[in-house]
Amino acid sequence: MINIVSKPIEFETELKKKIEFICDFCNTKPKIINGNIRNIEHSNLSYIEPHRVIIKGITFLAFNYSKTLYIGNLSNKDLEDYRTKVKINFD
Repeated sequence: MINIVSKPIEFETELKKKIEFICDFCNTKPKIINGNIRNIEHSNLSYIEPHRVIIKGITFLAFNYSKTLYIGNLSNKDLEDYRTKVKINFD
């Protein structure tokens, strides 16, 4: 039987402060969900689940020590391109 072990990852405090500052400036409140490391026991396979930041119904994915935010999934990282495609007003 395969056992998957999940361990939570703490959100980097510097990144969390930046996100909360930006959201306070825009009068919104982010919902932050910590990511996990998922390991399959007795193997060297692991998956790092990104942190999720939900702002006004839009999910952003972030990794610790990375300056890139992904929008919705890991293949979409250009915020300006996404904003023009979906016509989202962040104001």
